[in-house]
Amino acid sequence: MTSTYFPRQIEIGRDSLSELGRIALEMGVKNLFVIIDAFLIPELGYDKKVKDIVESKNIKVTFFSDYQGEPTTNHVKDALLKLNNEQSDCVVAIGGGSAIDIAKAVSLFGSNPTIKWEEIAETLKLNRLPLIAIPTTAGTGSEATKVMVVTNVETHQKMNPGHKDLVPDIAILDPVLTESLPPHFTAYTGMDALTHAIEAYISTKANPITDNFALTAIKMIRKSLPRAYKNGQDLDAREEMLLASSYAGIAFSNASTNLAHAIGRALGARFNIPHGLSVSLMLPFVLRYGLEATTEKYVEIGHALGVVNDGDDKKMAKSTIQYIDKMNDHYGIWQAGVKYINVEDLKENINILVEDALSGNGILTNRIVPTQKDVQDILLMLIEKLKKAGNNELITS
Repeated sequence: MTSTYFPRQIEIGRDSLSELGRIALEMGVKNLFVIIDAFLIPELGYDKKVKDIVESKNIKVTFFSDYQGEPTTNHVKDALLKLNNEQSDCVVAIGGGSAIDIAKAVSLFGSNPTIKWEEIAETLKLNRLPLIAIPTTAGTGSEATKVMVVTNVETHQKMNPGHKDLVPDIAILDPVLTESLPPHFTAYTGMDALTHAIEAYISTKANPITDNFALTAIKMIRKSLPRAYKNGQDLDAREEMLLASSYAGIAFSNASTNLAHAIGRALGARFNIPHGLSVSLMLPFVLRYGLEATTEKYVEIGHALGVVNDGDDKKMAKSTIQYIDKMNDHYGIWQAGVKYINVEDLKENINILVEDALSGNGILTNRIVPTQKDVQDILLMLIEKLKKAGNNELITS
């Protein structure tokens, strides 16, 4: 038996942000606490836009943007202090995955100030404040997931508790909010969404519902990511990428990510790499590692990506991996990896990265449960690829 969870309402379309006031009224809330990425305020004026939208419905709004980088327990603590001072009764996130993860934590601790982080996943039912998620990137899918990632500043542990009650009540997918995302971040986040969908599809926890969401997301990303990357003002492509990201989020939230994310998280923490970039770097190597166990599913992924191959299933599966390798090349993933990763540092600390990867989520849901040597071999393949990229000798294998 399997269970699948996702938001109870998804609003999608250009300028759907303008529906926030109506939605708040329907939810019966009066005082919104909006966690918003800081750059959206001075550069794009989204605080004023949101204020005009909700105050026209006689709803109060307070903004919190005092955070940078990945979410930490200090960010959550600071936001909670402000939320309590304002006596807000609904949490809204406007931004990337960090804003949404902080919002999930604040909505939970705002109603449960004494609950401990380690108790979240094991609690039967979580009471929290109403939660609305409005993503400004098409990649994390956090607006549709039951997980959050927050770093404990005391232990430096990256905590990622999951619970069905952490899924936001409502997701608003407005492509206008993603219009200003530069091409390289469009690529990183888009490849993150693709990795979510692929790993969910090949996960040992996959089910018919998550498979459908995952394959649909892959097909949509194949169609819309090249257009959004080439022209950021293509709102049709932006809208489809937002929906694909949410579909992929639903898929992996319920089926889990796997080894590409496990190694990618360790790599990202070591070299301060944007999350989408780190998992994209690992995806082709992890797929190559799992080829023998998941050939049939690779074939279906290849069909969804439009890969053409007249050979047998094994050849088609290999062609699928080569196609994803070429996507990384097209979107500058390998070249960006060279800029972020010190290859000698990676070599010297490879055992630490292996341990970090194996201690994270996504290991047991991999079709082949990796050993330390397996992860080490995968990282050694990455090193060789980055050397070629750095020497302009990139050869897709």
